[in-house]
Amino acid sequence: MSPRRILEIIGAVELVTLVLMLGNVATVHQPTVSGVLGPIHGLAYMGTVIGAVLVMEGRHRVWLLALIPGIGGLLSARAASPRRTSSAGGA
Repeated sequence: MSPRRILEIIGAVELVTLVLMLGNVATVHQPTVSGVLGPIHGLAYMGTVIGAVLVMEGRHRVWLLALIPGIGGLLSARAASPRRTSSAGGA
């Protein structure tokens, strides 16, 4: 599994836990749900930042995007993808 794919998965976990926590606060506000999802979200957030630092390959934009809560992991995974160059034209 590529490091970019791992970063995508951790970013998705971060986003899902954030949405679930905000949904809990906006509706029923169960302390148990917050107590479980809070640490999972925190670990996922730290995982995205650390993972982005490991895969940045000299591009500081990758780990800077990871600092954005919620969607930062997914944005940094996208920024970490190899650059594609298209050769429009020919010889």
